[in-house]
Amino acid sequence: MSSSAPAGAAPPAVRVLLVEDDDLMRRSFAVALERYGYAVGVAADGLTGLELFRDESFDLLILDVMLPGLDGIGLCRRVRETSLVPVLMMSARGDGLDVVAGLEAGADDYVVKPVDTYVLVARIRSLLRRATYAPVPAPGNTAAEARPPEGRALVFGDLTIDTEGMEVAVAGSPVALTPTELKLLLEFAARPGVVLERHTLLRDVWEYGWDGDSRVVDLCVQRLRRKLGRDRIETVRGFGYKLRR
Repeated sequence: MSSSAPAGAAPPAVRVLLVEDDDLMRRSFAVALERYGYAVGVAADGLTGLELFRDESFDLLILDVMLPGLDGIGLCRRVRETSLVPVLMMSARGDGLDVVAGLEAGADDYVVKPVDTYVLVARIRSLLRRATYAPVPAPGNTAAEARPPEGRALVFGDLTIDTEGMEVAVAGSPVALTPTELKLLLEFAARPGVVLERHTLLRDVWEYGWDGDSRVVDLCVQRLRRKLGRDRIETVRGFGYKLRR
């Protein structure tokens, strides 16, 4: 495009796949994202989106829930069979069932249409930061104190977390986590045994600067439990969650 990107625009190398069946909305979203420096691939239905995803390399996917052929939730499930790429779902209704189904299928976050461009870009940037996340020391700790000893990792029972290699294993078997799941786990691992409230996790993991939907936390915790073991993350009713030491 000939127009210059706004200040703070994303590097041109960042590739986004947008799957949206509404022609006008698809074009307007694509143009808006390109203005911010993203390279955008588009598809009008789920099966075409899946084919494009398999044929090309993308850094992030934006999937509408209501798609002809293969809907966005089914598409997300198919993507998660082979990839941990960040996925942002869009719902026209903001329906609770849509939100829950999308997050259970493996989506990292969602937005409700109509959505302002700056909100969409903020969610994209947050997801991309999680995909390249590196832990930082907790307040009051030096980097040396926060880093595990050389050649060692964080260990909680049969759960092992390599904070430098960003790898997780249970009983010695590798566990594949999405960037959001990994960052959530690292938040728990930084303060084992400490109850973390949902609004704190929304701020620190999802980077919501306002009151967000706590269901994204609850469903991401459920996905972690399925992968790590149901007893690893404990619910403290009325407060939040904590990682068992």
